[in-house]
Amino acid sequence: MKQKLKHLANELSGEFYSDELMRILYATDASAYAEMPLAVSIPATVADLKKLIAFAAKEHVSLIPRAAGTSLAGQVVGNGIVVDVSKHFNQILELDTGKRQVRVQPGVVRDELNLFLKPHGLFFGPETSTANRAMIGGMVGNNSCGSNSVVYKSTREHTLAIKALLSDGSEVEFRALNFEEFIQKCEGDTLEATLYRSVRGQLGNYENQQEIRKEFPKKSIERRNTGYAVDLLLETAPFTAGGPDFNFCQLICGSEGTLAFITEITLGLEPLPPLHSGLLCAHFSSIEDALKANLIALKYQPYAVELIDHYILECTKTNLEQLQNRFFVKGDPAALLVIEYAADKLEEVERITARAEKEMRAAGLGYHFPVLYGADTKKVWTLRKAGLGLLSNLPGDEKAVPVIEDTAVDVQDLPAYIREFNQVLEKHGLHSVHYAHAGSGELHLRPILNLKTEEGNRMFRVIAEEVATLVKKYKGSLSGEHGDGRLRGEFIEQMIGPKNYALLRELKDTWDPKHIFNPGKIVDTPAMNTMLRYTPGQPAREISTVFRYHGQNVLQHAEQCNGSGDCRKSQLAGGTMCPSYMATRNEKDTTRARANVLRTFLTNSAKANPFDHPEIKEVMDLCLGCKGCKSECPSNVDMAKLKAEFLQAYQDANGVPLRSRMVAGFNTISRFMALMPQLYNYVIAGRVMSTLIKRMAGFAVQRSMPELHHTTLKNWFRRAAKKERAQPQKKVYLFCDEFTNYQDAEIGIKAVQLLNKLGYQVIIPEHKESGRASISKGLLRKAKQIADYNVKQLSLLVSADTPLIGIEPSAILTFRDEYPDLVDESQIAAAKKLASNTMLIDEFLIQEMKAGRILKSQFSTGHKTIKLHGHCQQKALGLLTATEQLLRFPENYKVETIASGCCGMAGSFGYEKEHYALSMQIGELVLFPEVRKQAEGVVIAATGTSCRHQIKDGTGKRALHPVEILFDALH
Repeated sequence: MKQKLKHLANELSGEFYSDELMRILYATDASAYAEMPLAVSIPATVADLKKLIAFAAKEHVSLIPRAAGTSLAGQVVGNGIVVDVSKHFNQILELDTGKRQVRVQPGVVRDELNLFLKPHGLFFGPETSTANRAMIGGMVGNNSCGSNSVVYKSTREHTLAIKALLSDGSEVEFRALNFEEFIQKCEGDTLEATLYRSVRGQLGNYENQQEIRKEFPKKSIERRNTGYAVDLLLETAPFTAGGPDFNFCQLICGSEGTLAFITEITLGLEPLPPLHSGLLCAHFSSIEDALKANLIALKYQPYAVELIDHYILECTKTNLEQLQNRFFVKGDPAALLVIEYAADKLEEVERITARAEKEMRAAGLGYHFPVLYGADTKKVWTLRKAGLGLLSNLPGDEKAVPVIEDTAVDVQDLPAYIREFNQVLEKHGLHSVHYAHAGSGELHLRPILNLKTEEGNRMFRVIAEEVATLVKKYKGSLSGEHGDGRLRGEFIEQMIGPKNYALLRELKDTWDPKHIFNPGKIVDTPAMNTMLRYTPGQPAREISTVFRYHGQNVLQHAEQCNGSGDCRKSQLAGGTMCPSYMATRNEKDTTRARANVLRTFLTNSAKANPFDHPEIKEVMDLCLGCKGCKSECPSNVDMAKLKAEFLQAYQDANGVPLRSRMVAGFNTISRFMALMPQLYNYVIAGRVMSTLIKRMAGFAVQRSMPELHHTTLKNWFRRAAKKERAQPQKKVYLFCDEFTNYQDAEIGIKAVQLLNKLGYQVIIPEHKESGRASISKGLLRKAKQIADYNVKQLSLLVSADTPLIGIEPSAILTFRDEYPDLVDESQIAAAKKLASNTMLIDEFLIQEMKAGRILKSQFSTGHKTIKLHGHCQQKALGLLTATEQLLRFPENYKVETIASGCCGMAGSFGYEKEHYALSMQIGELVLFPEVRKQAEGVVIAATGTSCRHQIKDGTGKRALHPVEILFDALH
């Protein structure tokens, strides 16, 4: 087979991989399943797809269509060839505004499609919680819905036509057909004609019709994806008088890639929603009260009704990003209903929300009813959408498991169904998370289980069996939007009866006789508690680390990644995570990929040092350590921390590269070079010597090198300290970081002068470097020594009254981020105390301004426009707001934050020869174009030294630190 795969790879114009690393990366999705595929194909053309289909048919292997890989039921997990269409099949092909239709390839991202459509006054309605990376092909495969399905229903209702390849490689287009066209399609000896004749025979049979109508879920349930949608085809004109035109698209939607391979999709569009909307965020003391209130909310025609329970709300308290989004929560409610009402006039929204609240209060339901508008609504929806990932934050091996999380019943049955559902769990001593689409009769219900144990695996199955029986009692759908996959496929026969199940198997056999399209999903599915990520009963391995992981071990931290793929969003979605993926669009460069590889090797490695694998090194290589995942990943997977841990362990086995030693030794080298700064600057700026030095060090010759200031900040401070004000109003300790001390001394000098002029005494205490460079290169034991020294030296000096402030984010934030997890056990309390009193100079100044100790009258009233680029670690800790507020403090200063992620430099990353091109590519995503287009006189601000250097190299423009801007604004 290896030779055959190699021959196939040579025939394809796209990429093809059969190595172990790529197979590991595609062995999982966002479900509990894992299975090593035979190979991974990233096709570039339809011709590639035809060759893959021919190969699969000839060699009896399967093809597993995949887009973003965020399936929750194991739809894109299998042992065949995974076919990833996300990279090349991502074009918007045609827009017809008159017909309100758009034709797209399957790899187009839902939110990016809507960005394209917005100027035309149109949008694609169905919205998943993964909409900033979910792709239309996946949404069709799953028949995705989303929060607003009470208005816009599912993807099926918007899918007008589909171009696809059948299992014999033939090209077809499915669209609506009137009765005459349907009959014509039945003629001929093609596979396409066979499909039409077959469905005519199956659904034209009276006994089949009776059985379908008797056993399939209630028609009143909009979200019904159990099995193939033959119940919907039955209601079309060839089989039901007065029915709509027949369209196989209804069947393809929800078929999970098991019937045909989609190449193009034509979607029906909606006018943009009403101008005004408000969120009524009703608080309840019980889930049952919330579900009763849900029926009241639906009377007033909401656009969405979403439930968030107390388990998720608890998780938001420890997530850096979501902590800010829960500002509206009062007390500790058992559940929230987030109810969206929309209208063309704000007064109408206010009227509707008031009426809904009044009726709920009259019924004795709910205790707090805030209504949110404008930008605040986005925060609430972000909080709701983060629910899935937040569930992975539960410490230890017990997790909220996706097993029966997609059941849908008639909304009138929901309170009774949930009551019985919880009784099932209580019988087994379990409890569940409840969240999501209350307005559509579907709550995502996840029991807390440990799938690493035999008992957890057993209960996984027991709960599925008992809840399937309960859903059947209410004539509900076992899958509402997440699909059957290999999780629920086993129970479809129970849900729709053996005769209907036989019909589905016959349908699959007709469309795909050799079962090359994603077998083992929907029909003929293996046991649902097999091929899970975790082997039950596998002994836990002790892995020694330098960092601590907050009640976890390093493996459990990597396992927090549930595969939801938030790291696959593009620069158009905003945010920082994950800069390398944004540039390359390769799965290998996602945070998810790195977590998957770590989990695989830390679990299965036979080596004494489980980190000692080149595959981990390869997938970690393009991690910039930006820390975006620390806040933007709902699971809070800190990949920068994991990378540093990996590098230390890997280098223990393989040695530390010279370049890494040089970077980690930046402070020592700079101290020596600072004795002769003019000579150093002359050499490093000269073409010949500079090129030679860069080549020897492994740096990119195209990259300029930062020069040393003619003096160090510490030397200047020693001379200038005597000139400070005699009676300062407050004393502060300034951390003189290694970058400011040697390269950015001018900024450091202005920082001291600014503080002095504003009435503060500045003291630079005795301390070592920050250790940032050592951490970035995996020299964690060296960084630990630095951290221990600095904590011991500074913790007794620093307090809330005399804080430690810093200029360079990457250095000063080490005290808050890494030090508490790095220092000796005996130093933890001191490190945490020091961290709580350590802040960026931006934070300190805005704190003093808000306290009235710094006045606007001390600054210029001149007009200035500032474009701000935030440092990654600053953004990861939610601190950019302080910088924005600081720069707006002078009366007529206007500040706009550039919607850029990482600048691409990331410390030494952008200097390294093998990373230079990617570094500049990341800069070109948003930052460089935004900076270049600014008019003369607009000030570019950037807090990070690497960011400012990157902007200079990428645009030729000089960016200023906020301290410089504020200093220049002083009267």
